[in-house]
Amino acid sequence: MAAQDVAMPATGPAAARSSDPGILAMPTNYVVGPDSGRPRERFIPVTTYALIDRLTVPQTWPRGQARAARRFFRYLDYWRRQQHSVGLANLLQAYEGFSPDSDLLVTRTFTPGERATLQKRVVSEIESILAQANYVRIDPNDVTMILTKESHYGLDLQVDFTAFEEVLIYYRGATNRRDERRRWQKFMRKEEFDVPIFQRLFLLFKLKPFETRVLEVMKEQRISRREAERIVRNVRAMIPTGVNDSNIYLKLFKNIPRSDVEMVFPNTQVKFRLLDKLRLWVTGGAGLGVGAFGAAGKIAFAATNPIAAAGAALGLGGIAFRQAVNFLNQRQRYMVVMAQNLYFHSMADNRGVLIKLADRAAEEDVKEEMLLYSVLAKERAKRSDLPAIDAAIEQYLKASFGITVDFDLEDALGRLVADGLVIEEADGTLKTLGPEPAAAHLDAQWDVFLDNLPDPAGDEGTEVDHTVEPDTSPSEAAAAETGGTPVIESGPPQQA
Repeated sequence: MAAQDVAMPATGPAAARSSDPGILAMPTNYVVGPDSGRPRERFIPVTTYALIDRLTVPQTWPRGQARAARRFFRYLDYWRRQQHSVGLANLLQAYEGFSPDSDLLVTRTFTPGERATLQKRVVSEIESILAQANYVRIDPNDVTMILTKESHYGLDLQVDFTAFEEVLIYYRGATNRRDERRRWQKFMRKEEFDVPIFQRLFLLFKLKPFETRVLEVMKEQRISRREAERIVRNVRAMIPTGVNDSNIYLKLFKNIPRSDVEMVFPNTQVKFRLLDKLRLWVTGGAGLGVGAFGAAGKIAFAATNPIAAAGAALGLGGIAFRQAVNFLNQRQRYMVVMAQNLYFHSMADNRGVLIKLADRAAEEDVKEEMLLYSVLAKERAKRSDLPAIDAAIEQYLKASFGITVDFDLEDALGRLVADGLVIEEADGTLKTLGPEPAAAHLDAQWDVFLDNLPDPAGDEGTEVDHTVEPDTSPSEAAAAETGGTPVIESGPPQQA
């Protein structure tokens, strides 16, 4: 594939070096058409392997270095993923006490204060992973984006955010997709239209404890405790029975229409649209009106013909019952639509979400570091050149893949410096190891990685004291007394 070179923008000291060999190689054709009207995100929608192929084109490196650069990038990929694996292991251990899917034996107990500290740590670390994975937060108070009047699927949804103690909503990939619909204004002919979607939508929520919510309702509505408890119970009756206020729930969805964000919450209430209300009112009102008019005459002659009057009353009751059934059926259709769409949009839950996010965060870090390293390793640069380098990388991604991103240069530079791959000298010069020395440096760091492995044990919690049952064997009793170390019995059995 033909490639052309792109130099840094001619600003500052970089201008004098714009005639050097290409910093980044790119094909002349666009893979994806850019959307200049879309706000830029930091997510780089290109696979790591595709980026390695583009960044190691032989003619863009000094003779013989392209192969070494490819080897270094593979080292960097494995190194960064291993570091994220350590953080993920610590997070999974902290999350275990809040996981609704755990099937492990509970071996530690926590005081309310310790549990609150652990909860803050879990939420904070999840936010950190989301930031590394280049997700963008949605403020639950942003009613223009969340509390829309009507969803893409024709549902009117409403969410009570006061029921939650913790709520995090993050998205990645705000884009559009084409869909079709029929409209009576177009004589039921098909027409295409754009549906704004989130390619990925993350949700974390934890319900407030029952007692906390009762006290809030008492204060807000100035009512008695008994009445507040009744209100809270009625509201929580609409939440699935498996949802517990002691658990933290994590959800990950794909290609969710932006107008359907409310759909992913457990306490979503489905309401009738104005058109449905009018239809039910017209049909129901007309049916009841005709039935009541016909029954009125027969009931008036109840004394002379009681059988006819009873039949009229039963007929009127049947009409009312039919309208009630129509109401319930329409509501049931709403619920089926919501369930079907959630089924096809769902990607992962709880522990699975953390694993997916950690993998994505590692991949985003690697892609950012490879792009920045490909510039710094080919020419000397100073910290004052970083804005020009940032612009050059963004230009490369746009020309090579047709994507417009906000490149996170400072974050990538910080990691390269922390790993010793880039050294910042006193005058601001950024000295970068070449591909071969950089690969050898990571190889040496890998050798001592296990020596510096952090201990995941936290300060919160107390070990559960398991009581030894009377029929427990001597070896099991000894193991319990020695903190769980198995004791092996040996020798012939003793004679009585």
